[in-house]
Amino acid sequence: MGRDNQPKDRQLRRKVAKEARRASYARILIVTEGSKTEPLYLDEIRAAHQLHSANVEVQPSQLGTSPIQVVRYARQLFDEGELHKGIRPKSFDLIYAVFDRDDHDSYSNALSLAQSLDGKLRNDDKQPVSIKAIASIPSFELWLLLHYEDIQAPIHRDEVITRLKRYIPDYEKARAARFLPPVTAWKSRRSEHRPWRRSSTLILTPNPSPPCTNWSRF
Repeated sequence: MGRDNQPKDRQLRRKVAKEARRASYARILIVTEGSKTEPLYLDEIRAAHQLHSANVEVQPSQLGTSPIQVVRYARQLFDEGELHKGIRPKSFDLIYAVFDRDDHDSYSNALSLAQSLDGKLRNDDKQPVSIKAIASIPSFELWLLLHYEDIQAPIHRDEVITRLKRYIPDYEKARAARFLPPVTAWKSRRSEHRPWRRSSTLILTPNPSPPCTNWSRF
């Protein structure tokens, strides 16, 4: 059976090598907590900016959805790769671990782990790799809602979704939704809604209470 698989393995390796040659700018690995909404959003942004999939790889965490599991899977996928997905080991220049605060106990530990790994890993070019946590409090949907409203007071994730549906009526978790209209709306409202200016520092505090996100780092 090993012989039967050899031609297929060689074909896969040639495909991976070909995809790698297409990359002419930073190779980015993004590992998400969610398996549908966040990847759909990121894929839409990638397509809108015509970024090649060889340069931007989006994968949901396979170790679980807690923040620490997302960061650990990001490192595992970087270190080991997944040939059947066309991902070579250590083939990225930048890693993002995307997760929500919610009620996860491992939130602070995940931030600390990402910080401890930042610049410590080496890629296939022997260059240091940056790993960044992209977090939202309470949830990813806050980032979409901030395109329309300046949210300052603490807010539950259910209320975030309720208010988001005022602007995207067909928005539902776990289904394909168009996200580019919020991006367009954000561009026209940048002078009005700028809560992300305080997000980078708040996101790193152990028990942040105001809603915040650093999705603007993408």
